[in-house]
Amino acid sequence: MDSFERLLESYDYSFPPDAVALEPASPRDSARLLVFDPSSGRVVLDTYRHLVRHLPPNSCLVFNETKVLPARIEVTKRSGGRARVLFLRRSGRNSFFALSDRKLPVGETVRVGRTDLRVGTGAGGEYRLSVPEGTTVTELLVRHGRMPLPPYLKKTPLFERDVRRKYQTVFARRSGSVAAPTASLHFTPRLLKSLRVAGHEVVFVTLHVNLGTFQPLQPDQVRAGELHEESYEIGSKAARAIERVKKEGRPVIAVGTTVARTLESAAGRGSGLAGGGMTRLFVRPGYRFRVVDGLITNFHVPKSSLLMLVAALVGRETLLGLYRRAVAAGFRLFSFGDGMLILPERSVEKAQRPDEN
Repeated sequence: MDSFERLLESYDYSFPPDAVALEPASPRDSARLLVFDPSSGRVVLDTYRHLVRHLPPNSCLVFNETKVLPARIEVTKRSGGRARVLFLRRSGRNSFFALSDRKLPVGETVRVGRTDLRVGTGAGGEYRLSVPEGTTVTELLVRHGRMPLPPYLKKTPLFERDVRRKYQTVFARRSGSVAAPTASLHFTPRLLKSLRVAGHEVVFVTLHVNLGTFQPLQPDQVRAGELHEESYEIGSKAARAIERVKKEGRPVIAVGTTVARTLESAAGRGSGLAGGGMTRLFVRPGYRFRVVDGLITNFHVPKSSLLMLVAALVGRETLLGLYRRAVAAGFRLFSFGDGMLILPERSVEKAQRPDEN
């Protein structure tokens, strides 16, 4: 076993097959929540509905307002052959980069519905597909696409119309992702209101999740210390709010690994948080967080870079212990599953909590 295989094995854990959630909790905020206090090691089992009880006073919760596109479409070639195409990212208003399970005719057109798409080439086996004037990429996908669920949700009982609603946050606003920021799926308008009423600040940023989130970690990514590329943006208002919170010494809670990656990528530029760009940031144990103090996150696939990001906050052995406890308690895993709150190391003693379970 080489060093890469040993690394992956060190982030493995076992769970029964029925622990994988095939549909989300209903209502959303009835999903279960494991609360971990790193300062004391204390664990509390609760639900998202009672999240306010566990947060340090005057916390700032940062959410990802990306919107998942129905990114899978089926196209027909002039020959009559069909291919399944997956949207990856935009290349302007009227074109996008995509992968196909069949070879596409470069320089010609393929059809989806009654719309012809011009086929060009991209890097790394990708295609660049262009839509006609008068049609946008988003309109095309919304009309003809299907939601790009991860492989472990192939057996979901949900119909496409249900997936479009449930595999989307209630505040999704900026289209561009091929996967949901799943930690935010548990939040309802009622829960968001309760956060504000309790004196917590709610801020939104954007990171468009791409295909890399479904792909296994590769040896070259570990060697280079870089992951798949994703685009992010933090508006000036959001940036000012987060910078003010940090200056005041209040805790910043990233709601999801996508938000953690966004905030830390922006901080790494060294020119303030406002703005955007592309990130390949690989957060793993040894990383020192500049912005993120605490994290709300789902339970992730074994051997994944997402597990490593969470481990950077609490340590690998501690994290795997929390996963074992969650599995033993019957928590549901992955995109539609339950989640955890990792409290900041300081000020946690001020948070209100119910009795420990």
